[in-house]
Amino acid sequence: MILEYNLQFFAKDGPGGEKTEPATQKKLDDARKEGQVAKSREVANGLGLLSLFLVLKLWIGNMGNSFLEIFGAVYNRIPEVTKLLGGTAPDGEMFILFKFAISQLIIMLLPIFIVGFIVALMSDLIQVKWRPTMNPLMPKMSKMNPISGFKKIFSANSLVELIKSIAKILLISYITYSFLKDYYQYIFILYDISLMQAIIFMGQIVIDLGIRISGFYMVLAIADFFYQKYKFSEDMKMTKQEVKDEYKNQEGDPQIKGKIRQKMREISQRRMMQALPQADVVITNPTHYAVAIQYDAEKYAAPIVLAKGQDTLAQKIKDVAKENHIEIVENKPLARMLFANVEVGEAIPPELYQAVAEVLAFVYHLQGKV
Repeated sequence: MILEYNLQFFAKDGPGGEKTEPATQKKLDDARKEGQVAKSREVANGLGLLSLFLVLKLWIGNMGNSFLEIFGAVYNRIPEVTKLLGGTAPDGEMFILFKFAISQLIIMLLPIFIVGFIVALMSDLIQVKWRPTMNPLMPKMSKMNPISGFKKIFSANSLVELIKSIAKILLISYITYSFLKDYYQYIFILYDISLMQAIIFMGQIVIDLGIRISGFYMVLAIADFFYQKYKFSEDMKMTKQEVKDEYKNQEGDPQIKGKIRQKMREISQRRMMQALPQADVVITNPTHYAVAIQYDAEKYAAPIVLAKGQDTLAQKIKDVAKENHIEIVENKPLARMLFANVEVGEAIPPELYQAVAEVLAFVYHLQGKV
């Protein structure tokens, strides 16, 4: 017994074969609507860290002064909102004091929030441009499939993410150690300086270290961005069969379209042959081309082409012309010019008026009309 089988099912990616074709624009557009884009989270994280420490370095002085002012204002108002003898404050007045402190802290930290928002927005715009979609937020049963989730845990992407996490830990550890090893001897002077000086000194160390870590982190983020673009391009690849199916869905089956065009040509030829008996003359090549001309001075300003054809169709036109006693005139240059430059139903161009008029005059003379 002979069993039929499709070799495509033994290909690397199953039915349809191996995914070797670049993604079509339609597939990329559909993927973007679903929120699937080439985007690296490390870029946003790296830019966020770098901007945070840069803002702190530039704004830390103003923040320190603002914090001292807020602390002083709150501390000086405590006697006003508490009963000195009873030692308790009315709930309403304490809430007003607490609200004042929180509002001032928010104003103090507002530049950091604004810069963080702008950086997060810009990191997305740089990577994927502005095209928001709500589709990723829609609940999907496929996302709740435990088997799919289990596969993701042990996928190649999870392995890459693990390697990236280890690389980040090692990188940050090395940068921290290499930076702080030159500052350990300064720890002993903290006992000999004021609290404010110690805070400023430690804050400066933390900020400088943060900027260094953020800078090296950005190198990792840029590398991850190009990796994500490569990975997205590979994931979006299609099989040859998928490309064909998509083309059929968009443009229609080529075989069906071909049949439709053939059917339209047949209908057009049928109408053309039905109108052919009204022609005054058929101008031929004589074997390759045939063009039927009609001139009705009451309807048209110039002679029109009722029918035209080449080879087999030209022979059919001549046969119909003979059956309807229509004159057939051989004029090779004129037949080629009419066939190439005038469509069925169109008037002849002015530059051919003289040549066609001579042919019509000859025909009318034969028919005794002139």
